[in-house]
Amino acid sequence: MANIIIIGGGVAGLSAGIYAQMNGHHATIYEKHFKAGGNLTGWDRNGYHIDNCIHWLTGTNPVTKLYRTWKDLGALGDIPVYQAESLFTFEKDGYTLSLGQSIDKLGEDMLAISPSDRKEIAAFVKAVKAFHRINGIAGKNNDEPATSGQKLRAIPSIMRYYGLTTGELAKRFSHPVISGFIESMMTDYFSALALIMVFATFTGGNGGIPTGSSSAMAERMTNRFLSLGGKLHLRKGVAKINTKEDKAESVTLEDGTTDTADYVIVATDPAVTFSKFLSRKLMPKALKKQYNNPRMDRFSSYHCAYSCDASELPFSGDIMLEVPAEYQKELPTNYLLLREFSHEKEFAPEGKNLLQTMIYCKEKEARSFISLSKDKAAYKAKKERISQIISKIITDKFPSLREKVNCIDVWTPATYRRYVGSEIGSWMAFALPPKTMPKKLDNRVKGLNNVVLATQWLQTPGGLPIAASSGKRAIETILKREKKLAGTV
Repeated sequence: MANIIIIGGGVAGLSAGIYAQMNGHHATIYEKHFKAGGNLTGWDRNGYHIDNCIHWLTGTNPVTKLYRTWKDLGALGDIPVYQAESLFTFEKDGYTLSLGQSIDKLGEDMLAISPSDRKEIAAFVKAVKAFHRINGIAGKNNDEPATSGQKLRAIPSIMRYYGLTTGELAKRFSHPVISGFIESMMTDYFSALALIMVFATFTGGNGGIPTGSSSAMAERMTNRFLSLGGKLHLRKGVAKINTKEDKAESVTLEDGTTDTADYVIVATDPAVTFSKFLSRKLMPKALKKQYNNPRMDRFSSYHCAYSCDASELPFSGDIMLEVPAEYQKELPTNYLLLREFSHEKEFAPEGKNLLQTMIYCKEKEARSFISLSKDKAAYKAKKERISQIISKIITDKFPSLREKVNCIDVWTPATYRRYVGSEIGSWMAFALPPKTMPKKLDNRVKGLNNVVLATQWLQTPGGLPIAASSGKRAIETILKREKKLAGTV
């Protein structure tokens, strides 16, 4: 039985800990915060619960391999999953398009708006269905497996979009409502394939929200780890990894104490891993190459949460709102996402509602927030101005909410940087660019035989499923090494 120290108690760290315990090893997680979960978190403000992470969780369809992983981790299983009627809605010029549960229905709605886009609409729907087929979530009940031949035949429909960004895909449609619908969800620089994967995930019944959303899921994973006999030390940050020759011998905690280990799994953002715990020279070449590749954009976001003194809302689910030109200098974006949480009755006092907004931002803007945060007064003023503008956008769109929405929190890339240590406040990895297929990078650290990485940054575009799989893969790497060592005795 190997003694494994895991630095970081986010999704990747918890996953590594759970799979270590499941495979007969002993795992100890050191987490600097007062609770585990990393970005999979939420917090309370003025009687409201703010949800930070899950917009949809890939892997909620029980027929998928990923569902079985989530079940192993305690995230899913006997937990009710909320499948929204739509993932997001876009309105413009009196037209409405929603990404609902049926891709055929969406295709019909798009065609009704723009018959001249018939050919492009048909190709788009076909590509989404091809993803259904490849992932075994096709058919009326989203449970039809695909043969190898069917998977091969589905590939050309998908590869049609291999070289496109979402912005370029949007321009293929002549009608501004359809192009706006396509572009609004993920900004214009993501790979079009990433967008199609999102559409396929949701319409394939594979993108629901587990009850309680982010914080509750983190708590379930934490309890799963502890129930298997793992040790979790909270408010215990690691200062450094102590190495000798080709091995890590121990870790030194920020309080000065040390702990020895047979293996060390580093489940933190690489910006922390290779600036605090290990030398930057040890960053794997493939990962360093991605950091230095101008095509591999990093991004973050900023958010507002509002209490809403209304029992009924004039919209449901998630809706994309256009940012008027007069505000685009202060909010450099065309769209913002507005969410409501009426499906989570515990998130707001009875008779009231919680609203949250999100705006994507690129690296330059994210760094601006981080720099500004050093001036507390200026940073506070910036957040107040953002909340005022967004409040006006919301109430101009929905006049019935005037005098009923009040900002209760604003968080930015500076918040994420402070919480997880990522350089620009990223909560996912690199944006998937066009002409790129997701690839798993090596999780080993050259020169240190017993140090393994577990992080979403090892596979673009990151996110919860990739974080979970990276933790599992870290343990698989250790199991292979243990087997190899046993064979040499």
